[in-house]
Amino acid sequence: MSTPSSVRIAAVLSAEHRGRLMSHAVEVNFPEGARIFEEGSPSEAFWIVRSGTVTLQTPVPGGRRPTPIENLGPGELVGWSWLFPPYVWQLSAEAMTPVRAYEFDATAVRMTMDADPAFGSAVGHWVGRVLALRLQQTRTRLLDMYAPRAASAVQ
Repeated sequence: MSTPSSVRIAAVLSAEHRGRLMSHAVEVNFPEGARIFEEGSPSEAFWIVRSGTVTLQTPVPGGRRPTPIENLGPGELVGWSWLFPPYVWQLSAEAMTPVRAYEFDATAVRMTMDADPAFGSAVGHWVGRVLALRLQQTRTRLLDMYAPRAASAVQ
């Protein structure tokens, strides 16, 4: 459940655009087990993993533990909800190991995107590619969870 390298920042953004984005970066650390964000809460930042593993999760009805959707590692984007109004998280994220990451203020990055259309387009396309992949992986994971029940209920 790891993102293919085709959507990692180094594979998608030019050196110039990476440098522009990284000018907004602050280094942060999350201990193992830390909740990075919760579905439904305001999306005011995003991260690029430097080391460690972050698991994206979705809540499951009935009081069960959240379902892991994808594991993210070095070079991968954690969070896309910051780019789309109403800027609310659509999934939850947890540090599965100690995580070192770059944190970005979403408002500052959006303002830079608006001020520089080429940069904005590049970042928007990158996040869009990540989003498309994550939605596909979420769908696959949910089908894995519920398809056996649906098939046995028909019999």
